[in-house]
Amino acid sequence: MKQHRLTRTVAIAMAASFALAACGGDDSSSEGDAGGGSESGGGELSGRLVGAGASSQESAMTAWIAGYLEVQPEVEVQYDAVGSGAGREQFLAGATDFAGSDAYLDEEERGMVADACAGGEAINLPMYISPVAIPYNLPGVDELNLAPEVLAGIMNGDITTWDDEAIAADNPDAELPDTEITVVHRSDDSGTTENFMEYLTAAAPDAWPHEPSDAWPVEGGEAAAQTTGVMQVINSTEGTIGYADASAVTGQSASIGVGEEFVPFSPEAAARVVESSEPAETGVEGDLALELARDTTESGAYPIVLVSYHIACKEYDDAERADNVKAFLEYVASEEGQQAASDAAGSAPIGESTREQVMSSIDMIQGG
Repeated sequence: MKQHRLTRTVAIAMAASFALAACGGDDSSSEGDAGGGSESGGGELSGRLVGAGASSQESAMTAWIAGYLEVQPEVEVQYDAVGSGAGREQFLAGATDFAGSDAYLDEEERGMVADACAGGEAINLPMYISPVAIPYNLPGVDELNLAPEVLAGIMNGDITTWDDEAIAADNPDAELPDTEITVVHRSDDSGTTENFMEYLTAAAPDAWPHEPSDAWPVEGGEAAAQTTGVMQVINSTEGTIGYADASAVTGQSASIGVGEEFVPFSPEAAARVVESSEPAETGVEGDLALELARDTTESGAYPIVLVSYHIACKEYDDAERADNVKAFLEYVASEEGQQAASDAAGSAPIGESTREQVMSSIDMIQGG
């Protein structure tokens, strides 16, 4: 198995330069008290805020940092897009103030929060909604329909050539070559991987025999680190197929079978799945983790979707740290922050009811 490892860090300096330049002009674009809802108030915070985690959020995070610097120019925000698993590990070790993650904290991880959070509890806040696209590289095949069972068969290595009759059945007008299929997957622990596997488990249980995990379970194919690494391999190699946050996909991508139709990815189609999902039972007041409706058959819904969370302590060891976390999260959840992410990454803004819940949860954060 080939390994393509890339170290990914958000371009903080570029974001800061952009934001500080913007501060030199009219600041009327900052609406209300976005980012200034903590007791310290807008424009009065200072210090350093450190986060790490999901590479799916990278484009959005760059926009959030740039926009937040317009609101709080004395706060330095850093985010290392090391992947969801590594981000949660750093947060639980107390190395960061918050984590970005495509999966919420599981039961075992919730038991480790006491080492990171003064009050022993952390909350998962849904901040980024995006489709997980199925990019492929097949010249001459501009449209590709994949039923859930066929997609699972490809990913599990049971369907190995592009002209397989299972693929051809749903693509009668396509000239499918006999090219060997190469599956490109993440080499690092990834919330995108876990979200994708959750979909395969729910939508095609007979064709996908693996339990959801943030580590890819199938041998073979090509492995690449981070979202950008996966896309670099797919874009440069004919016959490949993989999975990636839709914000990184600029070329071919498959439409996915939902009920009697095939649905291409879009923020709106992904948001339909989130709206029909139920809250997860974590036992933590203010936690907003979701159990996504992966097996939906709703018309127009795109079922391979990730909700990426910001994970924060409910209580920090000092008030200044808590104020900085609260103010940044308030900006991210604000209409302005969500629009910035949508413009930069093509994500679906969280709905108003979700925003109200997120703001209420953020308000629970305190520091002593």
